Amino acid sequence: MEAEAELDAVFKALADRTRRAVLDRLRERGGLTLVDLCEHMEMSRQAVSKHVAILESAGLVATRRSGREKLHYLNPIPIHEIQERWISRYERGRLAALANLKNALEGRND
Repeated sequence: MEAEAELDAVFKALADRTRRAVLDRLRERGGLTLVDLCEHMEMSRQAVSKHVAILESAGLVATRRSGREKLHYLNPIPIHEIQERWISRYERGRLAALANLKNALEGRND
């Protein structure tokens, strides 16, 4: 049941446009401070900090201390796990169907 709670936290974090924008910034360039993340946001530093905290608790953002700074990085693993759980299953079927079609068109009976 713990895995389901983690998954709920990821979906909750991804449901917000601002949090997705933070993840996009971290995808473009990791190792950003909170001040860096606030640069293109039209909200207070405290509001951005709350969004980042939700992303951290969902495991979507990892942090590392560098001196007095706290650097933020995208952690794509939770998103990959979602992709593996639901999307990959469908991709495998489509890829197998395309391979079968290719073989049929080429006259192979593998």
